[in-house]
Amino acid sequence: MTKPNRIVIGADNFGVELKNTLAEHLRANGYEVVDMGVHDTAPVDYPDIAVRVAEAVARGEFPRGILVCGTGAGMAITANKVPGIRSVAVADPYTAERAMASNNAQVITFGQLVVGPAVAKKLADIWLNTEFQGGRSAPKVAKMEALDAKFRKQT
Repeated sequence: MTKPNRIVIGADNFGVELKNTLAEHLRANGYEVVDMGVHDTAPVDYPDIAVRVAEAVARGEFPRGILVCGTGAGMAITANKVPGIRSVAVADPYTAERAMASNNAQVITFGQLVVGPAVAKKLADIWLNTEFQGGRSAPKVAKMEALDAKFRKQT
């Protein structure tokens, strides 16, 4: 697997500053970044942004996506509602690495009120430079995918 070069990013009004910082950091490191909003601090419902980003990843338009809100929790929960998406809220290096290595998470989320800009940049770098390890993790991810397919059929 090769390192992704295109990233989609989005935030609600509580995460716009960190989103902008991350987008700038990623562009400076050679990534093509597509920003799906928001661009100011006017109130917005985070599910609207999360689903926009997660659907773009699920459709295969982007290999990975990053979402930012106040805590990262709401964005992760919402992104995980999109069939085919595995999203993890990240606040430490080990979780950033395992999100991809063990869980093959295509989307990570940050909380602007939880993680500072320097840490968020480092965590994004860890996640983007990690590949899915397969091995013992592959059947676990396959079980998650099977559950996703099962419940998608029931709706």
